[in-house]
Amino acid sequence: MVDTTSAVYVWEIENYPQFYLPVADVDPGLLADPALKPRLRRHPDLPDHVRIRWDALDHWYEEDEEVFVHPRNPYVRVDALRSDRHVRIELDGVRLAESTSPVLLFETGLPTRYYVDRTALDLNHLEPSATETACPYKGRTTAYWSVRLGDTLHRDLAWSYDFPTTALAPIRGLVAFFNEKVDLVVDGVLQDRPVTRYS
Repeated sequence: MVDTTSAVYVWEIENYPQFYLPVADVDPGLLADPALKPRLRRHPDLPDHVRIRWDALDHWYEEDEEVFVHPRNPYVRVDALRSDRHVRIELDGVRLAESTSPVLLFETGLPTRYYVDRTALDLNHLEPSATETACPYKGRTTAYWSVRLGDTLHRDLAWSYDFPTTALAPIRGLVAFFNEKVDLVVDGVLQDRPVTRYS
């Protein structure tokens, strides 16, 4: 439908760029399809370009790697680093996971995420969830878990990427919890819960 090396990044919403594509590189049938007209947008400063809503196409790629949700922001950095920090994850005093070999994920503007091996989880309190999310930097999640403590179900507190993007291969198959929803203890120090909530 579209094949170009001349896409232009446009920030219509802060932090989330969109691709504006040269009209000459878009399949004319796509531009003429009445059903897709609401999903096309022109930009006054780029008269020969068009933006196609992300959900109008099944897949988007940069070179040979699939991109999810929206184009990656070139000003965002995401790094996954192996660590020997002692990480314990609890909720209401119940230990959910503990590890001395986490992978720390640093993403511009977001709290550090602590990914642990599945063998570090206490599966007595975790229930699989059907939730699936996607991230332009990490890919699409392959598993989510809720936490059940007594009669209370805390939905979708943990997730995993079995097939992350190439750059984030160190988190493959590991599990992270929302820092915002659990008690995170790193090297014996209870961390403050951040306000943001992203996977």
